Amino acid sequence: MRYPRVAIAAVAAIGLVSALSGTASAATDEDTPQSCGPVELSGSLPVPPEGMSVQQTVTIGEDCEPELGPVEYVPAESPSADLASTAASRQIRSWNEMYDCCNIRMSGLYTTADWTTEDNRILTATTGATQEWNREPWNAGWNLESASDTQNCAEDCATVQHEAVADFSYQGIFDPIGNLYANSHQSSITLNPDTTATCTFDVQLRNTFIGWNWQRGCE
Repeated sequence: MRYPRVAIAAVAAIGLVSALSGTASAATDEDTPQSCGPVELSGSLPVPPEGMSVQQTVTIGEDCEPELGPVEYVPAESPSADLASTAASRQIRSWNEMYDCCNIRMSGLYTTADWTTEDNRILTATTGATQEWNREPWNAGWNLESASDTQNCAEDCATVQHEAVADFSYQGIFDPIGNLYANSHQSSITLNPDTTATCTFDVQLRNTFIGWNWQRGCE
């Protein structure tokens, strides 16, 4: 699900790029939410050492421009040491989530990857993806419209590329008709034979508001 880019602004840090349909001014009436229109964001993060997590938040600011938070390294919630018993084995997971201004997760895409290496080759690689989304009472809220999950090589590989996509729609309390909101997430992981990796993330949003924030990371 792609939306037209009207203006493109580069934000210096970890390759973040945004596209906004015009720049809306901040709301003057505190009771009236400020719409910032469609937004596209992208960026990448290096996979940290085992036992560590790297994460970053991008927030739609008062001027409807994306505000890039710091890249943070913290202990991983789910260390992979038990699953990676040798230096030539590795497991990582990534998350690509969109939250509203009340910090309620609207939609999210999650990936996992396990791979083993020897003699500068990837012997085996297994990847996967899952999706989560917020529901409201009376069978309303966010819905998963479509999802895909591809891996270009599984055995005896120079590198492995994993691509996952998830498209979400919304119909509920904030839009009974269902044509105002849609989130599309893409996550890509490149696995290397030296057990390093890179996580790349993209999100396209049909409509956004001040305070919405994109949370991404890998460990």
